[in-house]
Amino acid sequence: MSDALLDNISALAGQMQDLARQAHTGYAAEVNALIASRSRDVRQIEHLLDGILDFGFDDAMVRLFKRLCRYYYNLDPAATAVYVHAYRDMWDSEGKEGEDG
Repeated sequence: MSDALLDNISALAGQMQDLARQAHTGYAAEVNALIASRSRDVRQIEHLLDGILDFGFDDAMVRLFKRLCRYYYNLDPAATAVYVHAYRDMWDSEGKEGEDG
């Protein structure tokens, strides 16, 4: 692999981390407000979970995802399980390695 390609990949990874940090700021504020208000707005909760799920490569976003899932579980355990499985399908490399060999 060429040095230029490695530099490009490294720069892209850095940009992704920067984007995740920016997203965390916004999503954390929304999740905190939602939980503080004891919202039962399933559409809003699922919209937040969908967005946060896109950042499953970032530890802070995963913690936020788990926090919102724990909150949502009290409202709809089955729907929460769907989101947990979606996370595992998208981001859990340990489970996938076991399936392939």
